[in-house]
Amino acid sequence: MRRITRALAVLGIAAAALTTLGTGGAGAADGSWAGCPYGAVCVYPQNQNPASAPSDVYWSYGAHNLSNQNGNHWVLNNQSGGAHAHLCRGSGGSDCVYDIPAQNGVYYDLGPINSLTLDRP
Repeated sequence: MRRITRALAVLGIAAAALTTLGTGGAGAADGSWAGCPYGAVCVYPQNQNPASAPSDVYWSYGAHNLSNQNGNHWVLNNQSGGAHAHLCRGSGGSDCVYDIPAQNGVYYDLGPINSLTLDRP
């Protein structure tokens, strides 16, 4: 129950922050959103809120292992055409626990997350 309450609190903060970010960044002339280039998935430094400058940018489909990512981070999926990103507990894109649709983001504790995937629509 405690874990669910914490997850709901984090989700509430994420929703509020995304509302604050709005679509202003996504509507930039170059398609970037909060510094995340159009077509990429971006991870931002721990506790950077609102998201403004990504620390990691991923372009290619498939699994990407993460390292030294602890605490809360923004993860923005600025891909197009319905491409999804997933946060996964295992390395190599295994045991995925969170789905991020295109043009969406989440403020998430990446401590238990060991990889992310970029998936074609």
